[in-house]
Amino acid sequence: METNAQLWYIMREYISSAEERGVDPTDLISFLLELSFHTQGAAYSLSTLTEVQRVAIMDLMELGLVKLQQGRKDSWFIPTKLATNLSSSLSDSAASKEGIVVVETNFRLYAYSASKLHCEILRLFSRVEYQLPNLIVGAITKESLYGAFDNGITAEQIISFLQQNAHPRVIDKIPIVPENVTDQIRLWENDRNRVEMVLSHVYEDFPSKDMFEQCCDHARDNGYLLWEDAKKMRLIVNAEFHQEMREFLRRQR
Repeated sequence: METNAQLWYIMREYISSAEERGVDPTDLISFLLELSFHTQGAAYSLSTLTEVQRVAIMDLMELGLVKLQQGRKDSWFIPTKLATNLSSSLSDSAASKEGIVVVETNFRLYAYSASKLHCEILRLFSRVEYQLPNLIVGAITKESLYGAFDNGITAEQIISFLQQNAHPRVIDKIPIVPENVTDQIRLWENDRNRVEMVLSHVYEDFPSKDMFEQCCDHARDNGYLLWEDAKKMRLIVNAEFHQEMREFLRRQR
């Protein structure tokens, strides 16, 4: 059995038993699909998850879909390659391998499917307006995309999904997804991720890993932390708080 098929079989059993554990299957499906759009190897804070999602993460760790990393005051989950394959596993097994999605130049979206999974995937980045027995109708909006970006889904991942799951009637078109739609998706992502220039100060050459982690925790807890690199023991904080960090470092020595 192929890896994707094995993964789908396990996830299907896990989802089907959700109600017995007091979990809404729709919420679980949505979380699994969001996880599949996360970046392999990147660390995401457990503090951003709901209680149900935290329980699911522990189960997924046992299945090899995520790894856990424990810090002094916070913990992170790190998606593995299996996790990033979830959407294709769910999509491939939920319906036929034939594409289902048609996107129009007015940002309207039609998915020829009765699959609950397909509907939940589309909800991650579009506004689903209604679902008929074999048709899902929705629209790609600025608000729906901002919600996707907030969940760690990128413009390129959304565009790739729409292209890879295009309906046969549009698969031969060039481009498969209207250019004005893909351009606007990227523009909205860029608008969301505008770079803000902030004066900052770099701290490095820590005498120990313990000292580095204490400084990271202090900066994070007080809202100074801008960036950290645990491997190189280097952190960057807002320059406004340089004096506070210096005093903290002095007290630790």
